[in-house]
Amino acid sequence: MARYIFITGGVVSSLGKGLMAASLAALLQARGYRVRIRKFDPYLNVDPGTMSPYQHGEVYVTDDGAETDLDLGHYERFTGVSARQSDNVTSGRIYQTIIQRERRGDYLGATVQVIPHVTDAIKAFSQDQTEDLDFVLCEIGGTVGDIESLPFIEAIRQLRNDLGRGQSISVHVTLVPYIAAAGELKTKPTQHSVRELAALGVQPDVLVCRCEKPLPEGDKRKIAQFCNVRPEAVIAALDAKSIYAVPLQYHEEGLDEEVLRAFGIEPGEKPNLGRWSEITDRLFNPEGEVTVGVVGKYVGLQDAYKSLNEALVHGGIANKVRVNIRWIDAELFEGDEAEVAAALEPCHAILVPGAFGSRGAEGKIASVRFARERRVPYFGICFGMQMACIEGARNLAGIAEASSTEFGPTKEPVVGIITEWMSEKGLETREAGGDLGGTMRLGAYPAKLAGNSVVASIYGGTEISERHRHRYEVNTGYRDALEKGGLVFSGMSPDDMLPEIVERPDHPWFVGVQFHPELKSKPFDPHPLFASFIAAAVAQSRLV
Repeated sequence: MARYIFITGGVVSSLGKGLMAASLAALLQARGYRVRIRKFDPYLNVDPGTMSPYQHGEVYVTDDGAETDLDLGHYERFTGVSARQSDNVTSGRIYQTIIQRERRGDYLGATVQVIPHVTDAIKAFSQDQTEDLDFVLCEIGGTVGDIESLPFIEAIRQLRNDLGRGQSISVHVTLVPYIAAAGELKTKPTQHSVRELAALGVQPDVLVCRCEKPLPEGDKRKIAQFCNVRPEAVIAALDAKSIYAVPLQYHEEGLDEEVLRAFGIEPGEKPNLGRWSEITDRLFNPEGEVTVGVVGKYVGLQDAYKSLNEALVHGGIANKVRVNIRWIDAELFEGDEAEVAAALEPCHAILVPGAFGSRGAEGKIASVRFARERRVPYFGICFGMQMACIEGARNLAGIAEASSTEFGPTKEPVVGIITEWMSEKGLETREAGGDLGGTMRLGAYPAKLAGNSVVASIYGGTEISERHRHRYEVNTGYRDALEKGGLVFSGMSPDDMLPEIVERPDHPWFVGVQFHPELKSKPFDPHPLFASFIAAAVAQSRLV
């Protein structure tokens, strides 16, 4: 029977609950345990798919096509366990399910209430598909005291009773702020946060205290005394040089041992953390560095490109170099070649990521042209591939009005909305004016690569599976014109209907992909496209 670790946060948001959960799972995994991490999100959106990246960061997509919270990306990157639809649930999805059941009459005339119906649904979600696991870590979004999270706190209170003694623990992440004027750390916010959580019926077993200064033993004892935990269960969490140093840092503080002891399990032998030591060694002792320019439209919030940022770091790990990312707002140099050159000339490689809408599109197209003409390594992802096709159509294929129907009506729809495609479920169709939520081509789809292509040599094969999240496709009616301009369609869907990859064989490194390879990259298993892209950047750095 799986044991449960419920993770809550207090005082303020953004304390790193997701990163702590991922690190703890990695430590338990390094001890030989089978783990899975789940995320409860209290907001009323059914999923984050329709949210602006500025609201909630990137949308992370799973193999089975779920649009989920970005923390699931941390979970995958730290454990290698593929996330799935059942690993993320929101209040919106819970209420949607309950209301659908009520409308069908499933409750047989009963009054539908938060207790027991909402809490029962949360508990059912927590326990779904957990038969083959040793530990299930459940992170509750937000902070204790938020009105939105109360049903989730109540559900874990009930679930701890349902599971029985020794089958669950509570880990509370809180803040111990440093007051510069007083010259000391203050434990009172943590005391109040724990008291509020305990008032809701959940007593923490382990406290993870975020602090910017080392936490003295005296303060640990004080927190333990007022919060009713063992002093050893007060774990200091200081800022780390890299998120990939966090598992080692938490292990040094004894987090994994205290969690096991809370379950009555003797920790036994030390975990095998060799791969984390190797990762941090490569990060902190690079043999060189490169600069990658990322031309995007959400660069004001780097969480909008969280997986992309990490995949570039992984490419650096693979090549033993530090990757310096230069975030460039695509809107800033639309139509001005001098500004484009000034922004991109310091870069050893250029990447245009995914996006939606016309804002910044012309700046991205200008970036593609710069990379092609200056022979700078170029990587286009999703929207970035589409902009590469439009740039090729305009400047090499003689189609001056080439555009995307996403930007409005056009005579030359090189990119157009996809209304039907084949999946494992069969033919899927969408209406151009239909709902936005969950109606894209989502999740893992296979592709076949041309045997003599650059990407086939990078992947080491001609059959791949990658995750998608898009509503528009490159129009294959323009394939011949684009290929005459040197842009080769080197990857296609198995039915040869949907373009998956384009490349320029006569360029040092020029690849556009319709999918999101960054979603499958891990520090201990960098995605081959990112490893190859950074290798090309290293080669470029030696030319300048």
